[in-house]
Amino acid sequence: MSPVLESTARALLRRIAVEQAESRLPSLAAAVVRDGRIAWFGARGKVGGAAPTETTQYRIGSITKSMVAVVVMRLRDEGRLDLLDPIGKHVPGTPVDEVTVAQLLSHTGGLTAEPPGQWWERTPGMPFEELLPLLGPETPRHRPGRRYHYSNLGFGLLGELVARHRGTDWAQAVHREVLEPLGLRDTTTRPRAPHATGYAVHPWADVLLPEPEHDAVAMAPAGQIWSTPADLARWAAFVAGDTGGVLAEATLAEMREPATVDEGDVWTGGYGLGLQLSRPGRRRLAGHTGSMPGFLATVWADPADRTGVLFMANATSGVSRTLLTDLLAVLDQHEPRLPAEWAPAEPDPGLLELAGPWYWGPSPYALRLLGGRELSLTPLGGPGRASRFTAQADGTWLGLDGYYAGETLRPVRRPDGSLSHLDLNTFVFTRAPYDPAAGVPGGVDPDGWQG
Repeated sequence: MSPVLESTARALLRRIAVEQAESRLPSLAAAVVRDGRIAWFGARGKVGGAAPTETTQYRIGSITKSMVAVVVMRLRDEGRLDLLDPIGKHVPGTPVDEVTVAQLLSHTGGLTAEPPGQWWERTPGMPFEELLPLLGPETPRHRPGRRYHYSNLGFGLLGELVARHRGTDWAQAVHREVLEPLGLRDTTTRPRAPHATGYAVHPWADVLLPEPEHDAVAMAPAGQIWSTPADLARWAAFVAGDTGGVLAEATLAEMREPATVDEGDVWTGGYGLGLQLSRPGRRRLAGHTGSMPGFLATVWADPADRTGVLFMANATSGVSRTLLTDLLAVLDQHEPRLPAEWAPAEPDPGLLELAGPWYWGPSPYALRLLGGRELSLTPLGGPGRASRFTAQADGTWLGLDGYYAGETLRPVRRPDGSLSHLDLNTFVFTRAPYDPAAGVPGGVDPDGWQG
């Protein structure tokens, strides 16, 4: 992918220039990623007297959680744990032993947001062996699974889970299994030069206060890592689907599925398994925000068109929530993606037989053929249950999403081999509304349709 056009670059630069000036940020770096590469990088402000570069380190805060989550999912794929396992099976002795691994990954376990003791982000941490006895009856705040409640402590527990399974600390496991294979050579748990200093900006004066930085130890899996714009761009490409062999594509897709969403008829934000989710307009983004005293960062990726955006700043607060979606809007306005060229597929008589209109009772649906031996079933002209399906070895089709995710679609044939109807988890889809020849459950009135 070539760099963005000059006019696009100017518009992107203006957006971050306005942000840095109006939000009074000591420095701000941002990038746009397309097809796995940085298509635009921009920076404003100073780090050590010079403009930030693609290799300037910033602390990325809770983006650390996503990297820890990848190792947890690798353990699941290896068969070492199940996402429905209670954390007590792997890290016994907590007041929340019944909370599942999946609930910790998705912040639905009901744990308190912060660990006991002093403000952990601004004070030296303690080993897990010292933290564990401090966890008391106040650790659970909600019934597990009841609601989304963000928990830094939950990722402290997941970091300990990783350490116990790998026989090393969480950071070494993340470095060996995630950072090194993806080429994130400038992503570390403690800062290395050149790096930005974290500042708080006085709310009523243009002066700075340096923020402290410590090793959070047991709480480090919640937000310890430092990275660079170049490395975070590679991470955006990973989240968008360029897994580099670190995870199976299906596992990464599972992490991007919403486990919990904001309330409302149409969700605009949510959380998967270690990944935050957002739906600004037509896009479905996955990534994570990050904040630690003196630092803010966010990375979003859109798997649909392999696009990513990120920013890094050395300020405790101030960056607007719309900065990255604004950068995406600039990109969409100035350089909208061209659709892939249409080309005919190789004909498959067995699949062509399934395509076309079907009826669930009187409701019309369309069954369309997709690439890679997949089907989509969508309602025609009104609300209904839409899902995609993928072919199975036994001739059935497995639901991939929507209402029928995980359910089986089975073509049913007559004795002569011709196609009679579709059985979708007991629901019968027929070629005509309530086709009496298809054995509709409950039968069809012998007098047929009446006036």
